[in-house]
Amino acid sequence: MSTPTKPIDSNAPRIESKDELIAHLAKGCKPREEWRIGTEHEKFGFLKDGNQPVPYDGHASVRSMLEGLRDRFNWEPIEEDGRIIGLKKDGASVSLEPGGQFELSGAPLEHIHQTCNEVGVHLKEVREIADEIGVAFLGLGFSPIWSLEETPMMPKGRYKIMRDYMMKVGRLGRQMMFRSCTVQTNLDYSSEADMVKKMRVSLALQPVATALFANSPFNEGRTNGFQSYRAHVWTDTDPDRTGMLPFAFEEGYGFERYVDYVLDTPMYFVRRNGEYMDASGKSFRDFLDGKLDIIPGDKPTMDDFDDHMSTLFPEVRLKQFLEMRGADSGPWGQICALPAFWVGLLYDEQSLNDAWELVRHWSVAERESMRRCAPVMGLASPIRTQTLQDIAKEVLALSRAGLKRRAKLSSSGDDETGFLTQLDQIAETGENAAQIMLKKYHGEWNRDLSHAFKEYAY
Repeated sequence: MSTPTKPIDSNAPRIESKDELIAHLAKGCKPREEWRIGTEHEKFGFLKDGNQPVPYDGHASVRSMLEGLRDRFNWEPIEEDGRIIGLKKDGASVSLEPGGQFELSGAPLEHIHQTCNEVGVHLKEVREIADEIGVAFLGLGFSPIWSLEETPMMPKGRYKIMRDYMMKVGRLGRQMMFRSCTVQTNLDYSSEADMVKKMRVSLALQPVATALFANSPFNEGRTNGFQSYRAHVWTDTDPDRTGMLPFAFEEGYGFERYVDYVLDTPMYFVRRNGEYMDASGKSFRDFLDGKLDIIPGDKPTMDDFDDHMSTLFPEVRLKQFLEMRGADSGPWGQICALPAFWVGLLYDEQSLNDAWELVRHWSVAERESMRRCAPVMGLASPIRTQTLQDIAKEVLALSRAGLKRRAKLSSSGDDETGFLTQLDQIAETGENAAQIMLKKYHGEWNRDLSHAFKEYAY
């Protein structure tokens, strides 16, 4: 849930027809040489003295972190109601999730070596400020010890609206907002047909990513019965705006069908005059017709449409690019592994076609079953006569081949395949980060989760 980096322009042109929205998505089509990689990752801040969540205000605080990054590393502040809530610089941004999770939304970059450098610079800057105020950051998919009540809410207008609405539409939406962390990658498409194939392949394979990156087996100080509790939470958040999008596999799917999905998903808010107006449950189609009761006669701008698209949370989200959303946040090395995994599959034509052949015959029920099983069973989840571990090995081989054919080299002459090494090991052993942590928890940690704050801190 990245922070908008500019206000709504009251004089901006109003949208008059659905065709404009379809054309807006189609503007995302780019020639291959312009394809880029955007990586986003979230992390939990905690106070070194006591492992408690970081409040917004005070010496050891989220505000101090943002101001320190602003003043020392020349980030430009983003403010709301006079409070700093984010930063931006050189195409990247730092934003706050509802419970104070710190998110880097990376700049669009050409290859994974640049992504890894960007992540490294960001974590170095964050650590420098954090060390001075007694704060550290944790790379897990779900907060391991804090209750919902103990988790602070950040001062962003949209979050109160979302929190209140979440309580009406699912049991676990607030858990998602305040207590989960993810890593995701954003990738381009060349045409509507290319978007469709990439979306279908990546939707079908999100459970594989969930199983490989599973890293959230604890909450409120104990085991929770899941390898990725974060992924489970998404299954009971809001059925209108989450899930595997079965319509994306239907004949005729394209930009128009996705626009219809966006228009039919209830709204959260509208931004006007620097304020978030509660539009929860209302219809964007009514807004398009100038019939939204909270601002009668007004119509949406394209920024309003982008705002609304950002409040949909399917396993793969379409904007003017595709967002892969199935993975838990985790250790530093796995941040770079996620874009490598998807770039190898989706940015090489042969690997993309081979991946499509692998998944094209899976049914809606099979894809949904994998989505439901992966958070619990991880790589042991069944698919026909195989498991997700079997699929992961096949898919990683395709990704590795795709990265090798891309031949994007570092300054030392290495291609991007090295970023898959950790995932290859997980697929080979069938043991992901969650399972490794559980072994430690029941063994050397003696069920004391304070060890997680030492071993999994950035």
